[in-house]
Amino acid sequence: MTRTEEFEELRPLLFSIAYRILGSVSEAEDAVQEAWLRFAGTPTQPASTKAFLSAVVTRISIDVLRSARVRREEYVGPWFPEPLLTDPYEDPARSAELADSVSMAALLLLERLSPLERAVFVLREVFGYGFPEVASAVGRTEAACRQLAVRARRHMEAGRPRFDADRREREELAGRFFDAFSEGDVDGLRELLAADVAMVGDSGGKAPQWGTGVFGAEKVARLLAAIVTPFVRIGGAVEPHEVNGQPGAVFRDRDGKVINTLALDILDGRIQAIRSVANPDKLGHVGPVADGWAVSREAQRARRADRPAD
Repeated sequence: MTRTEEFEELRPLLFSIAYRILGSVSEAEDAVQEAWLRFAGTPTQPASTKAFLSAVVTRISIDVLRSARVRREEYVGPWFPEPLLTDPYEDPARSAELADSVSMAALLLLERLSPLERAVFVLREVFGYGFPEVASAVGRTEAACRQLAVRARRHMEAGRPRFDADRREREELAGRFFDAFSEGDVDGLRELLAADVAMVGDSGGKAPQWGTGVFGAEKVARLLAAIVTPFVRIGGAVEPHEVNGQPGAVFRDRDGKVINTLALDILDGRIQAIRSVANPDKLGHVGPVADGWAVSREAQRARRADRPAD
């Protein structure tokens, strides 16, 4: 194969590595492009193209993550990863690890790790690279990488438990959730939510934060039921869609522009968390982005119009 063909064959894997390290679709795409430029400019053919490109994209991602963390310290409100609708890399032998590792919950746990720990964990635990390859990729000894992996696993295992519902159960529960949501059915929503469910939104201060800091099944159910009727009345649409490997949805305005994404964490037969990403800077890869403020104002007017007169 030509270098271009080799690279294109490995592109899905490289993107998936970079995304898990960075939590950003746009930054992962940039890292992959930079890896291509370095590969194309290498005068000699690497002994293993996969090992070479994996190492290059990992080192680029580590550098980007270090600078990104400084910016995230100044981020307005909760920070979530950019939503990923489809993971381009598939490996039947590691499908469970791949799906679990790309969830919002897992990516937020990865934020607790140092950039090196995160890279080692992603390469070793998610993609199954051997320690010699991991050491080469991050520029550390194998012994050091083993220690990094131990620390990373400890941090990850101390966080949320793995999703125990199989895909069919999650999809069935999510289907019931979105049916109840579309009907504004408070009782139907309440019975699907964990008692301590959290509904949190990431807008970066650039869109309405309708889902920020709402806790408890009763409050979340009532908020969801309250927003859906005026939203649908003004032409909004809720499209169920897998988001970061878990059930979710894409919200669109009447023109089909993206308002936000929603991802559900499902565990023990209940929805444990609902995470919304509304920051327009994080939605461009999903499609043309709506003006969230304008949609919110129109929905509020529709809600007021629905209220009975005194």
